[in-house]
Amino acid sequence: MARLFGTDGFRGRANDVITADLAMDLCVAAAKVLTLSSTRPRLKAVIGRDPRASGEFLEAAVVAGLASAGVDVVRLGVLPTPGLAFLVTELEADFGVMLSASHNPMPDNGIKFFSHGGIKLPDQIEDLIEDELGKPWVRPIGADVGRVTDDYDAIDRYVHHLVASLGSERPLAGLKVVLDPANGAAWDTAIKAFHLAGAEVTAIHNTPTGLNINEDCGSTHIESLQAAVPAVGAHFGIGLDGDADRCLAVDAAGCVVDGDQILAILAIAMKEQGRLHQDTVVATVMSNLGFFVAMKAHEIRVDTTKVGDRYVVESMNANGFTLGGEQSGHVVMSEYATTGDGTLTALHLALQVVNSSRSLAELGSVMTRMPQVMINVSGVDRDRTNLDQGVVQAVAAAEIELGSAGRVVLRPSGTEPLVRVMVEADTEDRARSVAESLAEVVRTRLGQ
Repeated sequence: MARLFGTDGFRGRANDVITADLAMDLCVAAAKVLTLSSTRPRLKAVIGRDPRASGEFLEAAVVAGLASAGVDVVRLGVLPTPGLAFLVTELEADFGVMLSASHNPMPDNGIKFFSHGGIKLPDQIEDLIEDELGKPWVRPIGADVGRVTDDYDAIDRYVHHLVASLGSERPLAGLKVVLDPANGAAWDTAIKAFHLAGAEVTAIHNTPTGLNINEDCGSTHIESLQAAVPAVGAHFGIGLDGDADRCLAVDAAGCVVDGDQILAILAIAMKEQGRLHQDTVVATVMSNLGFFVAMKAHEIRVDTTKVGDRYVVESMNANGFTLGGEQSGHVVMSEYATTGDGTLTALHLALQVVNSSRSLAELGSVMTRMPQVMINVSGVDRDRTNLDQGVVQAVAAAEIELGSAGRVVLRPSGTEPLVRVMVEADTEDRARSVAESLAEVVRTRLGQ
């Protein structure tokens, strides 16, 4: 049977794939597994969600599952995923559960577990949880059932933590910023954080209804932010995704500054400040070739991982690295966070604009993006991506054709039922031609 958990929790259509029954059963299984690995007789969990309408009934199911298994539960309400990760430790909880499908469209939702310390559960623990699903268990009764409380004020502790990481009072004074929280989990926290840091904020898409998360807004639909920044004369803009664990930026002219550029800007600044451990930044195989060129020019080593911020974090934790991230805008600053945090990243990017007295466009020009084409091929058997000989041979032929002037990456998505075909080349036309050819091979060979 295929694993429920992907690279970033378990996602699917709410009330279809992600049902109340499954959420409850999954949390009972998690409680059983995590209780066995704990020395504490009674566990405490914190629960958060993004504003999706389905999060309301799924939260009730999660709470019921955990409390029925003897876990004390603290509901935190709507908050960003990195806010939950922070509060797991801050509130001395044993683990946390986040209900969000991140950048996915509104009908989807997801379940993500964080262990004590705010770290995503490792694959082997998720496997144990899946193995426990549906197995008989002894239900606690009387005083042994879990208790349920609310602590919606705890979110302010997360906001103040973000601002304190900047190191001084109101360091962004004089900066004019447009924020687009994608009608998502950071609709309030991101604006509060930038205000407290001294910035003048214009907010767009910050009125969540439960139905409009990620809808033509945020980091996945950045066009309205590109229009808003020059329209109001802002220094730059920030687009977050639905659960605010990633961000992209837009400079004063409305040009996108992607995750690779943000990572490059922060890596160079941290090296200059002596804060980049071993002069190394962690990135994934999907980072643009221009990023690797820029890092080499600044004598910064790149530790390359599989796609998924959990793998970036694993490398950082194993080696003590202080900065890592993805092109999509997941950036992890381990001095202040255990996972990608879009608002934290945005604040430190803004701080670099202020401290350097340079525009975001100037800072972003540190790297030149190679033409890159990505094609998502759906309706195929993603599990055979690296096994089908026809696909393997087509990739090898494309790599020979491109030589040192380009790159090919084929990978099954960890969060969606599709295969991603990425090609970089010296020209846009060449990259597109090779990508379309490979996508057709994938479609033909792996079609279901």
